[in-house]
Amino acid sequence: MTHVIQATDLLILAYFLGLNSFYALLLVLSIPEIWEQTRLAEDEDFQRLMQSDALPPITILVPAHNESATIETSVTAILTLEYRSFEIIVVNDGSKDDTLEQLRHAFQLYEVPRTYPEGIATKPIRAVYRSRTRTRLLVIDKENGGKADSLNAAINASRFPLVIAVDADTLIEPDALLRLTRPFLLSSKIAAVGGTVRVANGCTVADGRVTDARVPRRFLPGIQVVEYLRAFLFGRLGWNRLGGSLVISGAFGLFRKEYLHAIGGYHVDSVVEDLDLVVRLHRHLRRQRIPYLIPFIPDPVAWTEVPESGRILARQRERWHRGLLAAMWQYKGTLCNPRYGPVGLIAMPFFTFGEALAPLIEVMGYVVTIAGLALGVVDLPFALLFVLVAWGYGMLLSLWAVVLEEVSFRRYRRIGDLARLLAYAMLENFGYRQRTVWWRLKAFFTVWKHRQVWGEMTRKGFESAGKQVAGQARD
Repeated sequence: MTHVIQATDLLILAYFLGLNSFYALLLVLSIPEIWEQTRLAEDEDFQRLMQSDALPPITILVPAHNESATIETSVTAILTLEYRSFEIIVVNDGSKDDTLEQLRHAFQLYEVPRTYPEGIATKPIRAVYRSRTRTRLLVIDKENGGKADSLNAAINASRFPLVIAVDADTLIEPDALLRLTRPFLLSSKIAAVGGTVRVANGCTVADGRVTDARVPRRFLPGIQVVEYLRAFLFGRLGWNRLGGSLVISGAFGLFRKEYLHAIGGYHVDSVVEDLDLVVRLHRHLRRQRIPYLIPFIPDPVAWTEVPESGRILARQRERWHRGLLAAMWQYKGTLCNPRYGPVGLIAMPFFTFGEALAPLIEVMGYVVTIAGLALGVVDLPFALLFVLVAWGYGMLLSLWAVVLEEVSFRRYRRIGDLARLLAYAMLENFGYRQRTVWWRLKAFFTVWKHRQVWGEMTRKGFESAGKQVAGQARD
């Protein structure tokens, strides 16, 4: 028993050392990516190109379910984006509140015939509306089918070759579309592009724009700012260099529509439709031997509300992990398969053994270490080493993410905001990390139930200038 406990503890220690070292590698790889993307964004010739007619037209897909608190503000903000040619398709997915009435009143909607082919099957469409005041706006009213089904309905109705999925509670910065199309102008191989999503809670919002970026004072939304910085600023940037990114945020990602049609659109039976879509996109393009790139660029920014209550955050994190487990199992044929290049040999192993199994192994580490201490077969220095590797290494990476934000984009310009970010980065491992491990662990027991619902969310909405945003994200 002594040898078993000691060997298990060593294996778990090695696991966390390897996992956090891979995160550190992503951090190192992200630094030249930030420099390169910043240089491109500031290039004068490229700036002129972005103001020309060379920009490809874009369709913005906005699924909406019970979004009456924010729908008018969000759509109005999208309509005023700095881009030459785009259309907006809002899909009212069987809302039980007055989302459709809010749209009808705000934009003077009138019903029009449905004239487009439905290449992807969706729930029945009740009606299609256009706006008398905003010619770019199309509204589809359909029976409830979930977010993926709504996006498929919007793809069917879209007219343009590039489509971007945006959550109805997301605020896009005015020049974000200009920046997001940059890779498409530089290369014909681009299949999709992901942008940065930041936390809007605590920020000042005016006319659908974040006018003053602040770090929330409340602990739960504040610590999620650090999580988002870590995930987007070096996590996804680092994957650009490895060529195997599996995640483009469902709240902010630009795709070639022809590829979405080729893979049958979004899967309605997935609870993480964005991850599922990108994995299928990789598989399709690899199988067809189509040269492609799916990069992430950091400077296009969208802001979203995140959960402020533990109950809603728990549901969100459990759902995310349940979807990750289901996707890794469904596409297990890609795992370690050289046919799929970096996706099969690097990304899938990392997301399977590093992300999906991490909660199980971490809990096992706690149990084995505590049992070893109680039985006297694990000494205190070794237990402290386990905590240092599992927690301390992660804390260091979070602190580096804050530093990377401070030396590159500096969205939070007040000393107090920086101090809060650093405090949240250090406090994350004391209580919050253990809660998220528990929430993710529950996904192992619910993954086979195939439950996929949007969930009922209470929204406070975006406040006007001088007040602060406080809201809760969709489950």
